[in-house]
Formats: sequence, C-alpha cells, structure tokens
Amino acid sequence: MTMTAEAILAEINQVFGRVFQNPAIVVTSGTTANDVAEWDSLNHTVLISAVEQHFKIKFTLKEVMRFQNVGDMCTLVRTKVGG
Repeated sequence: MTMTAEAILAEINQVFGRVFQNPAIVVTSGTTANDVAEWDSLNHTVLISAVEQHFKIKFTLKEVMRFQNVGDMCTLVRTKVGG
C-alpha cells in the first residue's frame, strides 16, 4: 500500500484530533510539541501509540527519540507502511 506524504499527514491529523479530543486541530510537517498546548509527555506517549495502532506499525524508542516534528513522524510512518 503506497501512501503519499500528504495522505499520511491527513491521517496523522485525524489521529491528533482523536488524541487531543479536538477535531479542529491541524498539524503540519513543522508542528512540534511546543505548538500544541495539550501536547505533554503523557499525551506524547498516547499519540505515539495511537499512530502505531492507526497505521499498524511499531516505532522503536530510538526512532521516537529522534522525532523533531510531525514531519519526522510522517516520514518514518511512510517508510514503515511502504510509501
């Protein structure tokens, strides 16, 4: 299943909406935890788990620690889903 970067970002936005209970939230490749008020360490863990479940993938701790922004997450998701 090949996914475009845009399709992955759109789905990541849906996951963010569920995790932060705010369907109006919009994240971009450059979005960081500092840009989302509710994005604390607990919600970060919930978010990572929700992304893994949504895309049926697993991140290693090392991979998660390398994320600088949403774009890094999208890039790795695309790699793992065969994009």
